[in-house]
Amino acid sequence: MDLRQLAAEIEPISSRYADQLGIERDDTWFLLKLQEEIGELTQAFLMRSGRARTKGRTADELDAGFREELADVLCHVVLLAHHHGVDLEAEVARKWLAWKR
Repeated sequence: MDLRQLAAEIEPISSRYADQLGIERDDTWFLLKLQEEIGELTQAFLMRSGRARTKGRTADELDAGFREELADVLCHVVLLAHHHGVDLEAEVARKWLAWKR
């Protein structure tokens, strides 16, 4: 997956969402929205692992919720980077892939 292409595809979706709700997507919003999504991922993980109530969801629904929240976190990381002009692919290559053997 090309992260620049992903950013180009999800940016208008996020913008439309914010416009419909009257939300200003400023520096603070991008960070706090990511934090919100991490909280939802944590909740999905806890439910899936039996550490929180399942709210009547089946194991398949809990798995699906966990996967969905992972996708939300990834997309909001990409949106935050895009908002700040950070080339995530370059940063991953510099910070992580430099350690490849």
